[in-house]
Amino acid sequence: MSGNAAPFRLVANPRRCCGAGRCAGLAPELFEQSLSDGTVIVRVAQPPAELASLAREAVALCPTRALAIVELV
Repeated sequence: MSGNAAPFRLVANPRRCCGAGRCAGLAPELFEQSLSDGTVIVRVAQPPAELASLAREAVALCPTRALAIVELV
């Protein structure tokens, strides 16, 4: 883990994703949507520390809970 990286990883479950796009709209630096079906793609699994709160907000906004945070120990 890099010294300036958030102490967690972002994980997506595309099967649960409904393609609402809240994550990609809020944090395009971290998420994008598949061109084929609109499901989430994590662009940066371990975001920089300065984007940690934005990443957590995007996960919380997911209507189908397709996104998760895995804390690194």
